[in-house]
Amino acid sequence: MSDDTIRLVTIGRIIRRRGRLLTLLVVMGALVGYGASVLFPPRYTTSVSVLLPGAWEERELLTQAQVATSSVVVDRVAATLGWAGVDGIELRERVTAEAADGNIIKISGTAETPERAQRLSDQVAQQYVAFATRIVGDAGDPEAAARLDALRRTVVQTSRRITELADTAGPGRSVESVQTRTELEGLRTALQESIDKLDQAGPTSKKAHLVVMGQAARPAGEAPPTRTQLIAGGALLFFLLAVVGHLTAARMSRRLRTETEIAAALGSALLGTVDVPGGRPAHRPEGRGLRSRLRRLLGTDVRWDMPNPRGSGDEGGRRIRYRRVYARLQDRLPAARRLLVVVPDGDEIAHRAAGELVAEAESALSPGPAGPGLPALRTVGVSASRPMMPDRDDESGALVVVSAGSWTAGELAGIAEACADARHEVVGIVLVGTVRDRSKRSAARPRSAAPGDAEPVLAVGESASGGAR
Repeated sequence: MSDDTIRLVTIGRIIRRRGRLLTLLVVMGALVGYGASVLFPPRYTTSVSVLLPGAWEERELLTQAQVATSSVVVDRVAATLGWAGVDGIELRERVTAEAADGNIIKISGTAETPERAQRLSDQVAQQYVAFATRIVGDAGDPEAAARLDALRRTVVQTSRRITELADTAGPGRSVESVQTRTELEGLRTALQESIDKLDQAGPTSKKAHLVVMGQAARPAGEAPPTRTQLIAGGALLFFLLAVVGHLTAARMSRRLRTETEIAAALGSALLGTVDVPGGRPAHRPEGRGLRSRLRRLLGTDVRWDMPNPRGSGDEGGRRIRYRRVYARLQDRLPAARRLLVVVPDGDEIAHRAAGELVAEAESALSPGPAGPGLPALRTVGVSASRPMMPDRDDESGALVVVSAGSWTAGELAGIAEACADARHEVVGIVLVGTVRDRSKRSAARPRSAAPGDAEPVLAVGESASGGAR
């Protein structure tokens, strides 16, 4: 698993074999999301737009957006609303302002109810307009405004005097009179342009005329994240964490899966691979405690990272595999010996395979006493964490039976060391896999024989198909 690419089939296998656990985690995530929605009550958000007439630069609009959410404006809003337990500091977290296209400042307010959100946005807009207008217009220097008014009156009087002088210069029949009238009109034009420039730069600029573009709309729905979004987000988060946790654990797993790795860890040769009918009971470890019952209830007692069992022909084909493994074991031993079939505790399918192998040996020995080259087998279980083998007595060797993907290199090496300490030579290794038993389904749903169909014949002997791998 550590070197395999994560595919969709792997995710599907996690969902199928850990369905109960994933369902429980999804429900827990939904409950956590619901609890978060209770701790954080629903909020409603609405906005109002303020138009700034005139020519404004982008940086000026950004400045106005900052002014709209300044502490001066928000404190005045808090004082006007008078909400219990809500001051300007809290309101400032609920109010936002941004510069939009077309010289528009969009002010948004968030509150617990739609009515409060609407009132908050309207009040912020009104207080901002009043404050900005006072800064740009009414907050100007009164003396400067008075001097500007006096200057306007002086210009008007000067313009009248220029008109009188032009009339006195004559109707413009002579060159001197025409020149005089031209100079007087130029002076009048220059004075008027100066006044216009003063008006544009003065405190009564059109930029001070901010306009609130209607009342804020009452929000119809909650602002995100809503309660539904929190519940769905919590369920999805727990589901993803569970899947990622399974994949991470599988990536970090040190269990050996290949024949070469297992043979190298035990320091012996692989005699072959045998099969046992797969199924959930074949993978369930024995246990009667509360922890074991809880694991069975959640389905965590079943390995999810094992591939799906391959298809199997019938019981006869599986028996041929055991017979050939026993024959290879006979070839490796020069004379008849009694061997221990070593199986790690907790490896249920290996225990089943060891029982089949011992039954095969008893069947071979049943006609009489052990003859030359026919080893007798006896099963013994050892703890993978602290292996302890019985001392050498009648048995003078060990045959290790394990399943792929169940044990680490350290655990298998410990079993080999325990065999060496008890003076048992590891004469071979048998690897066990699971297959789907099709014989039961065939018996449950018999196929009607068509005319001309022949009865299948199982060949036993050197020409038999299959065999230990």
